[in-house]
Amino acid sequence: MKEGKRRGADRTQIATRDEEWSDERLKTFLDAEPPTGMPTDYNILLRAYRGMTAELFERFIVIYKEGGRNINVTLSDGSNFLDLVSQHRKSADYAAALEDAGAIKNSN
Repeated sequence: MKEGKRRGADRTQIATRDEEWSDERLKTFLDAEPPTGMPTDYNILLRAYRGMTAELFERFIVIYKEGGRNINVTLSDGSNFLDLVSQHRKSADYAAALEDAGAIKNSN
């Protein structure tokens, strides 16, 4: 029988927040393969956003841009990654990193 997803204190693997991330480790996010129908550059940003602290994400964005990636990549509905991040209440530092790198909101 399958168990439901454990949350909070019930998790068996403790979240690690103080580990060191080298530039080489950050670069591994550039190799992410997207699910069908999602642009590669959007998927890379999404995975980095979900897996990094704001400080790491800010470092990653520099690597992302140096790799020739599109900071304003859009989905089929015309929204971009900054549009998504801006909807989250605790994402101000992530949004600022994107804007500093040249991201521009597409939706209102």
